[in-house]
Amino acid sequence: MAEDNVDINSPECRILIYSHDSFGLGHLRRCREIAHSLVGCYESLSILILSGSPIIGSFDFRSRVDFVRVPGVIKLRNGDYTSLSLHMDIEKTMELRGSIIQHTAEVFDPDIFVVDKEPLGLRGEVEETLKILKKRGTRLVLGLRDVMDEAKLLVPEWERKNVMPSLENLYDEIWVYGLPQIYEPLRGISLSASVRRKIIYTGYLRYAVPDASATVPAVKNESSYFLVTAGGGGDGEDLIDWVLRAYESSKFIPHRALIVFGPFMQNDDQEKFIKRIEKLENVESIIFDSHIEHLMKNAIGIIAMGGYNTFCEILSFNKPALIIPRTKPRLEQYIRASRAQELGLMSVLNDDGFRDTCSMITALRQLPQQRPPSDIVLPGLLDGLPNISRLVGRHLEKNRSNQEAIDISALMG
Repeated sequence: MAEDNVDINSPECRILIYSHDSFGLGHLRRCREIAHSLVGCYESLSILILSGSPIIGSFDFRSRVDFVRVPGVIKLRNGDYTSLSLHMDIEKTMELRGSIIQHTAEVFDPDIFVVDKEPLGLRGEVEETLKILKKRGTRLVLGLRDVMDEAKLLVPEWERKNVMPSLENLYDEIWVYGLPQIYEPLRGISLSASVRRKIIYTGYLRYAVPDASATVPAVKNESSYFLVTAGGGGDGEDLIDWVLRAYESSKFIPHRALIVFGPFMQNDDQEKFIKRIEKLENVESIIFDSHIEHLMKNAIGIIAMGGYNTFCEILSFNKPALIIPRTKPRLEQYIRASRAQELGLMSVLNDDGFRDTCSMITALRQLPQQRPPSDIVLPGLLDGLPNISRLVGRHLEKNRSNQEAIDISALMG
């Protein structure tokens, strides 16, 4: 618990978190980690997460953390959206989602509303909710990961979505879950002085292994291994193919590989990979497990694409890592990986489209000798969760003080 956390006795302390969820697992896992940390600090705090993730029910949630699942949508590779399960066009689906979000916010009546990544929500679906809660006095917070995209793409995207008025007039704070020494996500965007004053860098989130009661992923062989993770798996087939070609071509890679496909990898791709893996003695695979932290902790090294949560886990478990970042449709992973390599936190192997097998073999052989991230000193690197707790605590303490003043005034009146 943060040193200056306050003891909140009011049963009415509530936080609503909107989790942008159209692709992969990153947004949901980040929001869940923040929620779990906060209820661990404040005994009377309740948190509700809004998400359209189809696998949100696969995750465990701590007491006083719950979720409302809105109809899911999925982002296609061309950038368009479509309904995930319902036979409805995207406009009707978005209308339904927006209605559920607004009604949930009105009934739950949060003290703080945290919106993840998209200032106005997916296709503007939380804009009306933001305006309603602003009038009620709810503290409105925009939570941003450390890297959004390169400025030349982010600027026109935010102009098209008309984001700037919400930063100026609706949001009270902008939390960046990273450090400016690594990257400034709003670099290149013309921001007013008042908006810049709202930006707070929290540091990255420190992940921990779930308690002993959590289910440990079933692995046939628990001897030393490289963990190969494609995150959600929706675009991880090139990474896994490249690693498999290395193991198929060389018997001198120092450790076996444990591959986690991810829940969103296409079944056809999974089946093709499994057939190849069955022919290899030193490669094993699982589809997905929500308790992947156990596997991270026990790995010799990690091979991944380098999304935000995987980056935090590599730092948290202090593992040598080889990052193969994607570059489409965003440069987010490439930017983060490049900065991490410049700082000496991990190594990078860029996908040039050819994916030379020998280059992967060499990188895998060198990985065990790589320095762990903790050898690089960056003050506050993993202080994200305690800093978020402090920010929340100060606001809830202010709310409690205001309520006490109102109660005293009423008694005297």
